[in-house]
Amino acid sequence: MVGRGGQSPDPATGGPASVVVSHPETTDLDLLRAHVAGDRDAFTELFHRHRDRLWAVALRTTGDREEAADALQDALLSAHRAAGRFRGDAAVTTWLHRIVVNACLDRLRRRQAHPTVPLPDGNHTDDARGTGGVEPTAPATDHDTALVVRQALAGLPVEQRAALILVDVQGYPVAEVARILGVAEGTVKSRCARGRARLAGVLGHLRTGGEQQSTRPTGVDGSRRTGRGVPDVTPGNRQPATGVRSGSGQARRDAIQEEP
Repeated sequence: MVGRGGQSPDPATGGPASVVVSHPETTDLDLLRAHVAGDRDAFTELFHRHRDRLWAVALRTTGDREEAADALQDALLSAHRAAGRFRGDAAVTTWLHRIVVNACLDRLRRRQAHPTVPLPDGNHTDDARGTGGVEPTAPATDHDTALVVRQALAGLPVEQRAALILVDVQGYPVAEVARILGVAEGTVKSRCARGRARLAGVLGHLRTGGEQQSTRPTGVDGSRRTGRGVPDVTPGNRQPATGVRSGSGQARRDAIQEEP
C-alpha cells in the first residue's frame, strides 16, 4: 500500500510507513486513527492543522512564551501517547485543546504555588521582564495597556482566566469551551462573568479612548499582522502564533490580546 507522498511499506516492520493520503477531505479523526495504526506522519499533520490556535490558547493562558512552549510540548507528547485511548466522545480538535489547556493550568497552578521573582536586568524595562518582551514596533501606550491587562489577567483564578481567554479572546462558543474544560456550560458562563467583573474593576479606566484602539487591524497578539507562520515548538524556537483572530472588537478584548 502506498501512503502519503507515494511512500512504500516500511521494510523494517512490513507495515505501512504512511497509511493516509493527504487530501483536503481527510478528517482529523482519520489522521488520529492513522497515527494509532502506525502512520509516522499523521500526528504531525494533525498538529500542523491546529497549531496556530493551540499555540494562541497556550500563550494567552500562561502569559509567557517559554511557559506556553513547554506546556504545548507537554500536551502534544501526552496526546501522541494517549491517541489510542481517544473515545470519540468529542471532536478531535476539542480533545487536543482540552489537553493543551490542562497542561497550561497545571503550570499556572505550580507557578502560583512556587512563585519566582525575576532578576533585575538593566537591558529590559519592567514591562517586558519575564514575559518575553513586547513587539518593538507597537506604540508605548499599547505597551502600557497590555501590561495592565496582563497583570489583571494574572490576578484571576486560573479557572476564570482559562474560561475568559477561550470565550472572550479566542472566540470559542460557550458550548465548545465547556467541552474543552470538561465542565457544564453554566460553569463556563459563571467563570466568565466573575472574571469580567474582576477585570472591569481594574480596567475600567481603559474604556476611555478604547474606540480608537479597537480600530487598528490586529492579530490575536495585538500586533499588526505580518503574515508570519507559526514555527514548530522547540526549545530553540519560542515564537508566537499570528493570524488567529478573535471575534470581538471591544477595547478590553483587544487589550487582552496584546502580546505578553
